[in-house]
Amino acid sequence: MTQRCSLAVPYGAVLAISFLACGATGLELSVNNHAADFTLSTELGPAISLSCLVHNSSQAEELLWYRGDGQVALKDGNKVNISNICISPVNESDNGVTFTCKLARDKSVQVSVILDVQFPPQLSGEETLYVEEEKDVTLTCNSKSNPQAQSTWYKDNQNLTLQQSRHELYQTSEIFQLSIRKVQKSDNGTYTCVVQSPLGKGTRDFYLIVEDKKPVFPKEAVIAAVVVVTITILFGIVARKDKFFKVW
Repeated sequence: MTQRCSLAVPYGAVLAISFLACGATGLELSVNNHAADFTLSTELGPAISLSCLVHNSSQAEELLWYRGDGQVALKDGNKVNISNICISPVNESDNGVTFTCKLARDKSVQVSVILDVQFPPQLSGEETLYVEEEKDVTLTCNSKSNPQAQSTWYKDNQNLTLQQSRHELYQTSEIFQLSIRKVQKSDNGTYTCVVQSPLGKGTRDFYLIVEDKKPVFPKEAVIAAVVVVTITILFGIVARKDKFFKVW
């Protein structure tokens, strides 16, 4: 016979569970007076402060901060009912990062802020390139900027005249490339990558040095000659094998 068991729950415990559930459900958070997720635009350098506040709380509530998926370490006096974090100094790596304040006992209660760090173009890339005549070469101008920028290439301080059969441009949000097929001596010179955004302009010079074409080593001909010589020697040995045997 299968027996059924029942678990008696005290009435007071039910009230306590209900109170906790309602309490957590009724709580709200705000970050810098925003009760919903928002984007905060800022610039490089000056520190910014984010303040998280608990609303409708009748007891002490612990708060948590996250930078992306990683939890931010908070001091003991900076995590109950109100919590502040400071980002200083603000740099390019903070752009697009999400900071989230969560209620410790119910992490579904949360508010997030995405940093929109705006800054002018910052360029990098290999400055001097050596390439053999008739070879292909690619000049890569790396650019970080927010908002996104547009690029232009110059040669020896003049607008670069693009030849469809020899030049190719490639552009993403952070890479501007100029490819030249079968470089010639006339391609020697200084190439300038100019990147323009609403916040400013960045420039970077690339020095292209075209070297003389090196003589091609006739590898296939040498290999063929070695094979022919080897076969000739072997045939010679086979033809005179009787003399070799007599000597030995």
